[in-house]
Amino acid sequence: MEKQTQFNELFSKHYPKVLRLCKGYFNGDADLASDAAQEIFIKVWENLDSFRNESTISTWIFRISVNTCLVYLRKKSTKKEINSDHFPTIESENYSPEIEEKLSKMYACIHKLDETSKVIILMVLEGLDYSEIAQVVGLTEETLRVRIHRIKKNLTQCVQNDRL
Repeated sequence: MEKQTQFNELFSKHYPKVLRLCKGYFNGDADLASDAAQEIFIKVWENLDSFRNESTISTWIFRISVNTCLVYLRKKSTKKEINSDHFPTIESENYSPEIEEKLSKMYACIHKLDETSKVIILMVLEGLDYSEIAQVVGLTEETLRVRIHRIKKNLTQCVQNDRL
């Protein structure tokens, strides 16, 4: 398969998930999340030929995503100027004001979590298999299941009580 075609398929399939993951890292900041998502797919494009199939392509993309978001959090001022003409267009997500408010509250609660918990819950929300999440964060599936249960409990309390 031609690199451009493969990239377009990966971009179409994974961009919405990567964007939501980034929004979780940046407390719902759509602009910053969009910038980071673009940076992530630049890295995917640049390194696509060197992907070694040691994990699934989605695990690889999520590792790039997590690492890029962490770098953005450490150095928000660094930005790479790129020509994004070759990115396919993706429709933006528009929600009702009520849902936006709930999402905002959820992102604020997720933002209060430690980094590993943040990564875990954002990938759970994307519907990734526990085995894939465990591989990305370096935990056993059993330990991951316990962590997920605790994270969900804390998030439920946070969203209901506005505290974590």
